[in-house]
Amino acid sequence: MSSAGGARFEPDRLDDQAYLMEGDPSGMLRSVASSAAQMRAAYRSSVENGVARIGQDGRPRAVIVTGMGVSALAGDLLEALCRQSAPAPVVTVRGHRLPGWVGAADLVIAVSRSGRTEETVAVTAEAVRRGCALVGVGAPDTPLSLLVTRAGGPYVPVGGATGVAGQPKATLWSLLVPPIMAAAALGLVSAGESEFESAARRLEDLAHRCRPSSESFINPGKTLAMELAGTLPLVWGTSPLAAVAARRLTDRLSRDAGYPAVWGELPEAAHNQIMTFGGPLAGRDVFADPFDDAPGENPRLRLFLLRDVEEHPQVAAARVAAVRLAEERGVPVSEILAEGTHPLDRLAALAGLCDYASVYLALGYGRDPASAAAELRARISQ
Repeated sequence: MSSAGGARFEPDRLDDQAYLMEGDPSGMLRSVASSAAQMRAAYRSSVENGVARIGQDGRPRAVIVTGMGVSALAGDLLEALCRQSAPAPVVTVRGHRLPGWVGAADLVIAVSRSGRTEETVAVTAEAVRRGCALVGVGAPDTPLSLLVTRAGGPYVPVGGATGVAGQPKATLWSLLVPPIMAAAALGLVSAGESEFESAARRLEDLAHRCRPSSESFINPGKTLAMELAGTLPLVWGTSPLAAVAARRLTDRLSRDAGYPAVWGELPEAAHNQIMTFGGPLAGRDVFADPFDDAPGENPRLRLFLLRDVEEHPQVAAARVAAVRLAEERGVPVSEILAEGTHPLDRLAALAGLCDYASVYLALGYGRDPASAAAELRARISQ
């Protein structure tokens, strides 16, 4: 599969240290490597800015998380964590309007890295008019921070407007931590300092294993990038938590590498997407040159399974059947297993690895991982 300008994926680039430094002028690899530090800083900032006081007035009827892009993943994650056991529902709003039923009995958590995202600011202003309780997460001294603090809600400042820490793709953990801590203060999830520290240590371990100087054959981030190259990826999560990581990967692939991918969650993906195993992009291309090993000229389907240790028995059965059918139809399969017992650990294992793979894929195609998204966003905002 070619990227913009007809570039081809060159695996040798991933072990060329000089190239990796030159091809990543915005420091996206360094930004991903700072994930553990981002998590710890967001935890401290949440404590210092009083997120825990949101629980003083009792449990809300519902929690609504509003955000766009990576910010909205905070809502998806919170919903995944709360789905089975929490006594209050969690709803994610991607757009300009709150659902009509939301009112003063509900909590709205507004997440925007820039603090200026048009849709998020509009929803937050509507929440203020309806008398909702508020928590805000984003850049300081912005329209969002002003709305939340004027309404008396805690506001957690994260990141900055420029530089490595301000890359929107790299601030996932800064944006996720405060909403989880708010939910913990309400008794909706179990997550404290020890759980966040454990997840941070897992991210540190990934940073070591996926560092640029680690060669491809032992570097899981580079290995995953090479498996992605030249394919049309179907990325399936085997649990709600793993589905958050699947969506994160497809979003990053498009932003970092301009690379299309499709995500899904089992069991639904087995109903809707499994038919592609018998479609025109499945199986071996009989017209391909068997001596041309350059990936990308004839993209074929590949299934990437992000596996959680907590799978419903029927989901596990569907996963096994899907793998068997894919192999019968000539569709390669890659399986990535989450590690850890706490959900935060498992998300760090999955999403952390996928972040590295996406940046390495962009660099393998000769793309600056930060440039394409910035250019397109600038054109859209004109």
